Amino acid sequence: MTDTAVCQIAREFRLADAQVEAAVGLLDDGATVPFIARYRKESTGSLDEVAISGIRDRLAQLRELSERRETILDSLEKRGLLSEELQTAIRSAESMAALEDTYLPYRPRRRTRAGIARERGLESLALRLWEQGDFDIDRAAREYVHPDAGVANAKEALSGARDIIAEWISEDSAARREIRELFWSQGAISAKVASGKHTEAAKYQDYFDWREPIARVPSHRILAMLRGEKESLLSVRIAPLAATATSVLDRLFVKRKTAAAAQIRQAIRERYKALLESAMETEVRKAARVRAEDTAIGVFADNLRELLLAPALGQKKILALDPGFRSGCKLVCLDQQGHLLHHDTVYPLLGERDAGEAAGKIRLLCDQYQVEAIAVGNGTGGRETEVFLRTLELGPQISVVMVNESGASVYSASDVARAEFPEHDITVRGAVSIGRRLMDPLAELVKIDPKSIGVGQYQHDVDQKALKQRLDDVVISCVNQVGVELNTASPELLSYVSGLGPRLANAIVEYRNRNGPFASRDALKQVPRLGPKAFEQAAGFLRISGGAQPLDATAVHPESYPVVAEIARDLSRPVELLLEDASIGDQIDLHRYVSDRVGLPTLQDIVEELARPGRDPRQEFEPFDFAAGIHRIEDLTAGMRLPGVITNVTGFGAFVDVGVHQDGLVHISQMAEGYVNNPSDVVKVQQRVWVTVLEVDLERKRISLSLK
Repeated sequence: MTDTAVCQIAREFRLADAQVEAAVGLLDDGATVPFIARYRKESTGSLDEVAISGIRDRLAQLRELSERRETILDSLEKRGLLSEELQTAIRSAESMAALEDTYLPYRPRRRTRAGIARERGLESLALRLWEQGDFDIDRAAREYVHPDAGVANAKEALSGARDIIAEWISEDSAARREIRELFWSQGAISAKVASGKHTEAAKYQDYFDWREPIARVPSHRILAMLRGEKESLLSVRIAPLAATATSVLDRLFVKRKTAAAAQIRQAIRERYKALLESAMETEVRKAARVRAEDTAIGVFADNLRELLLAPALGQKKILALDPGFRSGCKLVCLDQQGHLLHHDTVYPLLGERDAGEAAGKIRLLCDQYQVEAIAVGNGTGGRETEVFLRTLELGPQISVVMVNESGASVYSASDVARAEFPEHDITVRGAVSIGRRLMDPLAELVKIDPKSIGVGQYQHDVDQKALKQRLDDVVISCVNQVGVELNTASPELLSYVSGLGPRLANAIVEYRNRNGPFASRDALKQVPRLGPKAFEQAAGFLRISGGAQPLDATAVHPESYPVVAEIARDLSRPVELLLEDASIGDQIDLHRYVSDRVGLPTLQDIVEELARPGRDPRQEFEPFDFAAGIHRIEDLTAGMRLPGVITNVTGFGAFVDVGVHQDGLVHISQMAEGYVNNPSDVVKVQQRVWVTVLEVDLERKRISLSLK
């Protein structure tokens, strides 16, 4: 099957067979997507992560199709139904729908109206009508009248024959193919409010009487309607006009102008809705949902990638505040590695006396712990706390930064947080998480279920297995793209490194705790259960700063160390002097170093890495300030022009934080002067933007914004 799958994938993805074959071989051998994309470019012709992930997913689909095909063939053979012609048709089916259409007439079935008609001996009458000859159908039908068998008269005989004919039509692969195409080309999805549910279904008011082509309906509207239906608040249908569908079937099956042909036409109209329309609606509904879910998952994945790759402040001494009014602001001080040094509670928002005490305490802690930045959670009281901190005049060396705290409460109550801080309560853990997010968003956010981070749309309505795989792919991609410091990384961060996973990540941390920091990448081989395969997959993505081997701090894989040593010898320079030399590529002929193990793509990557060793691919951190004097939704008025940060991108627009605790919505129609098909083409999560306030609905706490 694999050879056939390789050819099919290559054709569909417009790639060379050899590229796909190499990628499939590496995947089957246990290689991860980041490893293949980064360190096996010679094998795959430099396929990127997107292409390799696509090959992996399509291969899984084709293998599932192959398994189903073999199951069907085995079933048919055991029941003595497998002819050479049928076997050929099953072998040539290129999709699950085509395969199931071919198998449908032969599937073991429940008792149906057509089955009962056959039991009553009416199949031969159905066959005679099917031929559409010119004969007296009433006279023919009377021959099948047998009251003891349940056929009381000619009318009942013809009705039973039509039931058999209708089943033949509904199981005909050509008919199903054409009706399926009709559903997609001319079908519409319609929704109506459930009887007596107008008040309860108010949030679905837009869909109380809705209809639009299924081929063009956006994913968020499909998922909204289906959610309303699941909650028994909406009734949803998907179908083309029945008259159009029956005309298609007439064209396929009604060949003559005879009384027998009229019976076929009647069978189509009597049973189309119950048989073919019902089956196709179920299939198209499922396909439309899968398509909508895939789009929604894609939006979530794109947002998550932007969030994980947000600029990091870096290893700084941080004072972090989780704001609050009556309960106060939980305060923590962290060292450059994110270790907790001190925690306390201050009350800057409860009056002058408490604010004075808070100010004195914060100034003292900033001096005592040589604080370089203050992180403030953007939840309740966040803007007020930020304004308070700016009045303290702590000096230009201490920046005050608002941090998105979505999911911090989830982390603080998690097993991970309890393991990290068993002696501290959830308020301390939450504040620590806020501070660490400023230092390195990626390292902290990997500890939280991505669904709790606050990006995406309809994430609870989509296939959870598919969502998890896609989001895991994104986290793995981001972690390996940035690289991980081996001697400081948490088990959660290490678990996303290529080839590791939770078990080996914990083993690495346990070994590190017992034996001290790793002196080299090669020392990883001493970790119990970490074998050669895991080392090969992981080593290039792990960094050791300040070690004896300078290449351990770079993305150069240990398998390529010998070629770097050869380059250094040829240039008569030690390896450490090759680092940060942007002219290396001009000083050597890379073709001299091409071998069976190392090709030109890898050599080019090595030269680029030597020029920028271990460089963080994320953008430089830049502080951001909200508009002064704008703290609450009541402070907003139509026409205001404000700075903001994109917090979420959906299929219908983008949400923007303008500093008032309630994100505003830029509808897709307000994103640009021209037509916008996909909001992700215009904005990204974490992007800084300027917006105009269009409308403020205080009662519903809704803010309408425009990017125009």
